[in-house]
Amino acid sequence: MRLTTKQKTTVGIICAVGAAVCYGTNPLGALNLYAEGMNTPSVLFYRFGLAWIIIVAINLLRKESLTVSKRQFLTLTILGLLFTISSLSLYISFHMMPAGVASTLLFTYPIMTAVIMTLFFRQKLTWATMAAIALSVGGVALLYWGDGQATLDPLGVVLVLVSALSYALYIIVVDKSPLPFSSFKINFYVLAYCTMGMLAYALASGQTLMLPPSPRAWFFVSWLAVVPAIMALVMMVYAAKYVGSTPTAILGALEPLTAVMIGVGLFNEPFSINLAWGIALILAAVVLTVLSKAKQN
Repeated sequence: MRLTTKQKTTVGIICAVGAAVCYGTNPLGALNLYAEGMNTPSVLFYRFGLAWIIIVAINLLRKESLTVSKRQFLTLTILGLLFTISSLSLYISFHMMPAGVASTLLFTYPIMTAVIMTLFFRQKLTWATMAAIALSVGGVALLYWGDGQATLDPLGVVLVLVSALSYALYIIVVDKSPLPFSSFKINFYVLAYCTMGMLAYALASGQTLMLPPSPRAWFFVSWLAVVPAIMALVMMVYAAKYVGSTPTAILGALEPLTAVMIGVGLFNEPFSINLAWGIALILAAVVLTVLSKAKQN
């Protein structure tokens, strides 16, 4: 069924919100697996490996051809490498700083996305876009830095910024690349590269791939494979294609918001006035982005 422009915008916004919420659950799985004694390459290898197996099964049921042209294969290779770098650098940073602070720094990617789109693709940076970025960044800062007591590991900061830049480039490549097939087919290749990348990293770093040591660990591996991998990646492709890379990145403010809600709801972390104001600013940014896209249509 061919969607109208308005329908594409609606679907794109829903997918952008869904992708952000799903991706925001990364720390929930990662930190629990680290607590089980698993190292970074093991967590990511089983996360992406299981996700790839599920995507293979979905593609078999869909009976979609996996054949691609040389140019499309090159684009898919770039996407796979970018997401591998982004995931690996973020998960390593979790060892160097609180996951919440890492999630905050990761949210520099909407600014990176907007700047790259403006400089290299001549996208007009509207007042609505700039206001939404300012609101969302301010909201995220309040979520984690309201007390001004955060101390940051320099290497950890660099790793998160590398993750943010890689993720921004990933969104832009998806937005601008001529890949005329489903998100499931795209992620068949992306997840395959991610799985091989984690195996290569384990071998290069001399770390042993460890099997999840308990049913609880397998649950969190499965969670990481399905929610912040398959669901987030599939929805992000449609979001970038239907509403563009910059709005998709701005709506990503719901990622750290999700992390805060997990902390408050599952780990009994305190709910302060800073959290309330941060949530309000982020929701304002989301509403402004949605209204701006609706007005354009």
